[in-house]
Amino acid sequence: MNMSEILTATENNILTITLNRPEKRNALNDALIDNLKTALREADQDETLRVVVIKGAGKDFCSGADLSALQKISESDVMENQDDADNLRELFSLIRRVKIPVIAAVHGRALAGGCGLATACDLILATDTARFGYPEVKIGFVPAMVMAILRRNTSEKRSFALATQGFEFDARTAKDFGLINEVFPEETFEENVNDYVSVYKNVSRSAVVLSKRLLYQMDGMTFETALASGVDINTIARLTDDCQNGIAKFLNK
Repeated sequence: MNMSEILTATENNILTITLNRPEKRNALNDALIDNLKTALREADQDETLRVVVIKGAGKDFCSGADLSALQKISESDVMENQDDADNLRELFSLIRRVKIPVIAAVHGRALAGGCGLATACDLILATDTARFGYPEVKIGFVPAMVMAILRRNTSEKRSFALATQGFEFDARTAKDFGLINEVFPEETFEENVNDYVSVYKNVSRSAVVLSKRLLYQMDGMTFETALASGVDINTIARLTDDCQNGIAKFLNK
């Protein structure tokens, strides 16, 4: 597959995926989404990786769908539009299925589908000048796929306002909403992201993988079922090499 829509680089067991359409503000199109899915599937098979970072080239993280994608929507029938929407759904679902953490490093604007992409990641880091928003309703569209994640990240009333009013908001507000994890100064953003991500080099990979799996499996479970799933994952964790070695190291202090 031609991967010209993204750039990938691996350093210190960290994969960085860069959305590479700066002249289009990294707007989403079929090729970019397909490239992202391919890179994420390959990352999921690489047992040496600890974390994936997604960022944008140029001035923005991702401005949503590009004009050609919107033109395609306006000219497509029901089945074609359903297939197109399902392509984005598959990307968001894949991010949750990737075993290791997927982190969005957001600068500039993350709007519409671009904000959805960031929201779909496990963690979000942003510059203090970043802008977010789900403006789809302004053109009669619905931030539909991301709503399943948005509703899990914020309160019901906050989610309602974000999905139906289409306003932009800054990084500090996004953090107050519970949508992003950390806000860093723009001038030191790359260094701050590297420091934040480096945490995953110092903790057990298998424990992180199991923690991510359990956290998302709990969606929709009853309290007792979630506890029972915790028992299963706890049992598996105890038998991993990381846990066995960690216990031995602790006992031999």
